[in-house]
Amino acid sequence: MHDIKILLRRSGVATLALLAAGAAHAHPGHDAQGLVDGFLHPFSGFDHLLAMAAVGVWSAAALPAGRRLAGPAVFLAMLLLGAALPQVGLMLPGLEAAVAVSVVALGALMVAARHPAARLPVPAGLALVGMAATMHGMAHGAELAPGQSFAGYAAGFMAASALLHGAGLTAGGWLQRSRGWAWRATAAFVGVSGLAMLAGRL
Repeated sequence: MHDIKILLRRSGVATLALLAAGAAHAHPGHDAQGLVDGFLHPFSGFDHLLAMAAVGVWSAAALPAGRRLAGPAVFLAMLLLGAALPQVGLMLPGLEAAVAVSVVALGALMVAARHPAARLPVPAGLALVGMAATMHGMAHGAELAPGQSFAGYAAGFMAASALLHGAGLTAGGWLQRSRGWAWRATAAFVGVSGLAMLAGRL
C-alpha cells in the first residue's frame, strides 16, 4: 500500500508538470469553423474537460436526486451566453487566467460537496457554476473565425459539453459509492490542475 501511495504521488507530480508546461497554449488559434470544430473545441483544452466533468460530478453529490440536471443546465445556458459575447465585441481581459481560476473554484466546490459544514447552498453553488460557464463560453466564442456561422459552431460545442456533463454525472455517482479518498483525490486533482494552469498563464 505504501508503494502504491508513492507511485500515485509521483504520477501526480508528473501530470501537474505536464499541465503547467502546456497551460499557456490551452486554446491555439482563432480559426474554428462550424459544427465539427465546435464539437471538438471542448476537447481541445484540459481546462474545458475538467470544468465540464467537474460540474457533473458536483451535481451528483450536491443536488437532490430529482434536480441533478440543474448544474449542467445552468452551465450550458451560461456557456451559450458567454460564447455569444465575443460575437458582439465583448471580451474579458485576462480570460485565460479567469478560465483557470474557474477550474480551481469548481475543484473547491467538489471538496465542499462532501463536507456538510462547508457545503454551499444550492443557489450559491449554481451561481458559481454559471460564472465558470460564462468564462468558458467566452473562450469558446473567441475561437470562432470571422464570418463563420455561430449557430453551427454553438450547436457543436453545446453537444460536446452535454456529453462531458453526462460523463461527470456518471463518474460522480460512482465516486459517491466509493471510498472517501477517491472523491478527495478527484477533487484535489481538479483544483491543483487549475492552479497549475493558472501558474502557466500569469
